[in-house]
This record gives sequence, structure tokens and C-alpha cells, in this order.
Amino acid sequence: MSSEAFPAGGDDDRVVELDDDTPVLPEQTREDTDRGWGERSWTNDDRLRDERPPHWD
Repeated sequence: MSSEAFPAGGDDDRVVELDDDTPVLPEQTREDTDRGWGERSWTNDDRLRDERPPHWD
């Protein structure tokens, strides 16, 4: 490996700035939604898009 891939001093010398506004974890995971459980959402628009006939494309 080349020495350019790893800066001298490693990660200990790197400055990392943290924002207090950014959440560490999301409020809700993708698996914790209706879609994550394989259920349809409550809007009719999503159902109509999912059931769109292939000849309309």
C-alpha cells in the first residue's frame, strides 16, 4: 500500500466536529414502519401506483 492512503499520524490527529442538532439514532427505523412489516400505507395513491397496469408505462 502506498503511504498516501494513510496520512502521517493516523486518525488521532484528525479533527472531527460534531453538531449537537444531528440525532445519533433515527426516531424510527425503516423496519418499524407499515411498509417494513409488508403492509400497505394508508394513502390510496400508493396503492394505485403499485397496482398500475404494465401497459401504461
